Amino acid sequence: MVPFLYEALPARVRFGAGMLAVLPEELDRASKSRALVLSTTQQRDQAEQIATLLGARAVGIFDNAMMHTPVGVTEAAVALARELGADCTVAVGGGSTTGLGKAIALRTDLMQFVVATTYAGSEMTPILGQTEGGRKTTQRGAAILPEVVIYDVDLTLGLPKGMSATSGMNAIAHAVEALYAKDRNPIISLMAEDGILALGRALPVIMDDPRNGDARADALYGAFLCGTCLGAVGMALHHKLCHVIGGSFDLPHAETHTIILPHATAYNAPAEPEAMARIAAALGAESAARGLYDLAGRLGAPLALRDLGMKEQDIDRAVREATENPYWNPRPIEPEPIRALIARAWAGDVPA
Repeated sequence: MVPFLYEALPARVRFGAGMLAVLPEELDRASKSRALVLSTTQQRDQAEQIATLLGARAVGIFDNAMMHTPVGVTEAAVALARELGADCTVAVGGGSTTGLGKAIALRTDLMQFVVATTYAGSEMTPILGQTEGGRKTTQRGAAILPEVVIYDVDLTLGLPKGMSATSGMNAIAHAVEALYAKDRNPIISLMAEDGILALGRALPVIMDDPRNGDARADALYGAFLCGTCLGAVGMALHHKLCHVIGGSFDLPHAETHTIILPHATAYNAPAEPEAMARIAAALGAESAARGLYDLAGRLGAPLALRDLGMKEQDIDRAVREATENPYWNPRPIEPEPIRALIARAWAGDVPA
């Protein structure tokens, strides 16, 4: 066996139906008593539910979390946390709210509790992406990793089908890239393959029966595995493209991942046949890229960047930014093939 390094991240995870009820217990266990609850505007009701559950342990709600974690929003949240004397944050929602909690922690070192309600996976990673001046940058560090994560299957039963589809495809992207990461290892590869398998079988069932508890549990478990993969190893071309395209053109995060994933996978297929075989097997498909494209189509997810509002003239800018400071990738990053990849994703074509 090839030598490898595996470093487990120190997160505490509570998983199961009805698990939200243990949140007060988790705060008490950590000796935290002044929580600032974070949410998006759309999830204000869930934030209020959590504040009620916490009682006197909740000192306020900040409900302006936004995708791509704008620095200005973070600064407003940090100011409120300091004004209220918060000693921790409780983020409820998906990647936008979790990202805000991470950005606050990076600036204040406040302890983070996350109640995950989507399949984003960000809650399991020490990675923060934030935007300022129209550009998205990422950083990694121990202070960014949430300390306690609660997965309550019941909170995902009402997740809309469209969001379930794109959030699930976003999760699968983490596992796909983990299988050919530069620092891959056999433990994370097992998690990645099982995560793809769990989401690949659960998401079509959810499209037909959104309140199917078994499928929702399977999908949330898969998202947990995929998020763990994202937190443990480096990412490659797919994530670079999504950060550039999503951040530069203000496109929705999960939808951008959904569209780019089959095309980035096809780009890397010649360089990573073993990883592609594992992805295809987990999806029950003949090829990894086509299996991912067909799954997105089966879920009714968007397949074209132009449908998200990206203009054709933006392709050249995306190519320049994606090739300026590329992530490590198993296949060399070359402008013309990257342009062809983005053009196919913009049009919604079958991956080459």
